[in-house]
Amino acid sequence: MPSKRSDIDSFLAMDVLAEANRLKKAGRPVISMAVGQPSHPAPDAALAAARAALEHGHLGYTDAFGRESLRVAIAEDYRARMGIAIDPARIAVTTGSSAGFNLAFLALFDAGDAVAIARPGYPAYRNILKALDLKVVEVDANAGHDFTLTPEALEAAEKAHGVTLAGVLLASPANPTGTVTGRAALKRLADWCHDRGTAFISDEIYHGLVFSGEEASALSFTDEAVVINSFSKYYCMTGWRIGWMVLPEKLVRVFEQLTQNIYICAPDLSQIAAEAALSERKQLDGYCDIYRKNRNFLTSALPAIGLPVASPMDGAFYAYVDVSRYTNDSLAFARQILHEANVAVTPGVDFDPENGGRFLRLSYAGTEAEITEAVERIGNWLPSR
Repeated sequence: MPSKRSDIDSFLAMDVLAEANRLKKAGRPVISMAVGQPSHPAPDAALAAARAALEHGHLGYTDAFGRESLRVAIAEDYRARMGIAIDPARIAVTTGSSAGFNLAFLALFDAGDAVAIARPGYPAYRNILKALDLKVVEVDANAGHDFTLTPEALEAAEKAHGVTLAGVLLASPANPTGTVTGRAALKRLADWCHDRGTAFISDEIYHGLVFSGEEASALSFTDEAVVINSFSKYYCMTGWRIGWMVLPEKLVRVFEQLTQNIYICAPDLSQIAAEAALSERKQLDGYCDIYRKNRNFLTSALPAIGLPVASPMDGAFYAYVDVSRYTNDSLAFARQILHEANVAVTPGVDFDPENGGRFLRLSYAGTEAEITEAVERIGNWLPSR
């Protein structure tokens, strides 16, 4: 019997990473620009706290929403960095941001509800929504809308699809485009959702990685949004699988009950390390300086080898490049680059099922040496196309 979920698409970035790892194991000198994996380890204080916990501590279940000390520390971080006061009771520690999205979709929507996401956008949004029998409304986030979601674009999408949106999910900075939605635009969107009673989910996992424009949290404008964040990107803790949500007060108990039944709690060791990581902004900002240098290099280097950047690289650590002069099949093109140039990149069809055949995403979260060498390899390979 075929699986009920056989229509769920693959997450191609992870498929590419798996293939790149197989080639590396076979001795190939592959450089990966395929996934948003910082090249640096977790910050020193996080590693020290984890070592101490392993040696001396008792690791076990925590409250479903996580250690109280971590939630208080996250709330204090919002106050110190953004001037936003948040009751720690509204903060839920999660098993990575992925668990946050699962919980948000389950808590906020019923089967058949329509939820808007940007196209191009993170493929797991689309796939999780589909797995939960929700209607995915992909809205073209093009230059005419500053590469983000706007009330006008959402209203046009409702009309085109014949739906009323139950929810809107926005990422800023965005994956794969790097778009940063400014304060005024973010407030307009939050107000639009509030006025209509539409659930608003703000993906802020790339906060701290803004190189141009205004970094803003939806929490600056509303207490009704579900805000999802993570220790994976800025804090370099992808493998620790630890994130958090800030919830509307009226939904706290609903999310808590779902967490208790689905996840029990986030890993205790990761929570201990994450709390320590919050104190390491000086070290982490030093890592960001490397990403900034990589970004500045790619801004000129990619067009010079024939890969024009399709959207401003305002934040995160991705370049979304136009390869239409070479191909309309970005998946096959990415495989060629991997096997012939020993560089792993992600096909645009991962992020945009309609137009992604003409684009690739390149992550610049690696070292300066890796990024420079990868561009040189691709530049030497492209003339043979």
